[in-house]
Amino acid sequence: MPKPIRMSRRSWVAVWTVLCAAGLAATAGLNASSAPEPQPEKPVSAECAERIADVGAQLAKAGREDGGDEVLAFSRIRTGTEDDCRDALHDHFRGAR
Repeated sequence: MPKPIRMSRRSWVAVWTVLCAAGLAATAGLNASSAPEPQPEKPVSAECAERIADVGAQLAKAGREDGGDEVLAFSRIRTGTEDDCRDALHDHFRGAR
């Protein structure tokens, strides 16, 4: 049977400290390298810009009146421009969550 290698407690602590520091450095490096690049803003049609401004005004008005503790629902008859603006609305208000 091979002879076991004896290490002092101080050596074990030093080894674990080095391993933890290396792991933290590797994690920080991976997190920094995988940051997504900002997407260029897509052009929005005039109807969509008007709809986005209308929704933003309604949200601001509801926030001032209610204090932001309630659910705000929008109901409107579906039109062709609303379906076209769905992606623009989603992209615009995605950061507001």
